[in-house]
Amino acid sequence: MHIEGFVYQVAGDGFSFGEDASAFLLALPDPILIDTGAGRSADRIIENIASVGVEPSRIDTIVLTHNHIDHVGGAPILRERLGASIVMHELDAEAVRNGDNNITAATMYGVDFPPTPVDRTFSGETDTITAGGVELVLLHTPGHTPGSISPYVILEGTTILFAQDVHGPFLPAFGSDIYQWRESMEKLLELEPDILCEGHFGVYRPAERARAYITGYLDRYARY
Repeated sequence: MHIEGFVYQVAGDGFSFGEDASAFLLALPDPILIDTGAGRSADRIIENIASVGVEPSRIDTIVLTHNHIDHVGGAPILRERLGASIVMHELDAEAVRNGDNNITAATMYGVDFPPTPVDRTFSGETDTITAGGVELVLLHTPGHTPGSISPYVILEGTTILFAQDVHGPFLPAFGSDIYQWRESMEKLLELEPDILCEGHFGVYRPAERARAYITGYLDRYARY
């Protein structure tokens, strides 16, 4: 599905298997894939990438927004087939490197997640990936997991935000911290995104709808 400019959705409900979180393609000269689904749909994701006119083998970078299986499960297969580098926050990378079936929630899906190399990590507030003159900012937004990130790109004045699990959940097994999450959501609101690409519940536009989605969850969890 075409979202805006060079941004497409290539996995998620209606695009791949139902267990997948959404995955997004930045169809730049050096294409970037954001998240990879739960694993079974790797072939479908490759087909979807090709269907929008991008040669899958051109994908240079796979950004993983956090370490849960519905976002990282396809990473081992896609990294090998496409020759792409995996990028994520250091605080979530260990579970992927070690193939930790508990922290990745692979056991909840009844699958085994193999140890998978993470080629590049960052440990600060932000990192950036530049491709085709476009800057993708990787913003650290802990809360759902310690190393959750929310990438965003500004396209001709339009801010497109990939905030994958705004809704949580918040579980001790995930290392969740709802207080950090609230601070992270305030960071997202400060960005004033025009388009919000959420990992499970769709694409929200214009800016008023994107803001309402985030503030709705802040209100829902206000009592905690």
